[in-house]
Amino acid sequence: MNTVLNLRGVSFIRGHRAILRDLSWTVEAGQHWVLLGPNGSGKTSLLNLIMGYQWPSAGAIELLGHRFGTTDLRLLRRHVGWVSAALSDWLGRHHGHRPAWEVVAAGALGAIGSHPHSDEPTRRSAFAWLAAFGLAGREETPYQLLSQGERQRTLLARAWLASPRLLILDEPCAGLDLSGREQLLTALNRLAAQPDSPTLIYVTHHPEEVIPVITHALLLRAGEVLAQGPKTAVIAPAELGRLFDLPVEVQWRGGRPWVTVQPL
Repeated sequence: MNTVLNLRGVSFIRGHRAILRDLSWTVEAGQHWVLLGPNGSGKTSLLNLIMGYQWPSAGAIELLGHRFGTTDLRLLRRHVGWVSAALSDWLGRHHGHRPAWEVVAAGALGAIGSHPHSDEPTRRSAFAWLAAFGLAGREETPYQLLSQGERQRTLLARAWLASPRLLILDEPCAGLDLSGREQLLTALNRLAAQPDSPTLIYVTHHPEEVIPVITHALLLRAGEVLAQGPKTAVIAPAELGRLFDLPVEVQWRGGRPWVTVQPL
């Protein structure tokens, strides 16, 4: 398999605090990973290192076959998509008046906001990807008038349109109600199951968001890898109990883990 991401002995220190310690992780093409950890575990710092927005204090990072320090990260980032609630909020504030299809079309051009002068093929592609994520009929709706769940699915459509090789989903269900979460996860699972799908790294602190298409899991606690490997071996009672400091039970139903906290 082709290696999408390879971290070897990565540490990240700020001031006198070790935020990440001796982290090694390899993501191969054909795999989809969940990065699971409680708040404050170092997930955001790890994503910033992967994107080259911050630099490791020790260790080496290779992304899509390019070793950091020997490649232009600005060009490399064009092959990586990023969907997050923070990006959705930013677009709502600065480009909320734009119709959904313009926000999606901007992804093909590498623009962070929207692009009102897309050509007709790009416009058609934007409409098609919105439909793929269950948003047919909402293409002309201003982004700020979409529900939060619809905004997140618009960002997924935008990411897919750009054809990234790696797609990072940074807590995409944050703030969604149950219906919005399940609509997003259903659309994501369907599209990610296609053979030409980008490799996924799905970041969350909610195990129940691990959809069937996810193949592997990495558990991060206090800046250290607690466990990593095939998801059913890693998302297990003993491992999750250590991750969250709670006695838990895990039941797999429909390819997803459902966690119950045992009485303390």
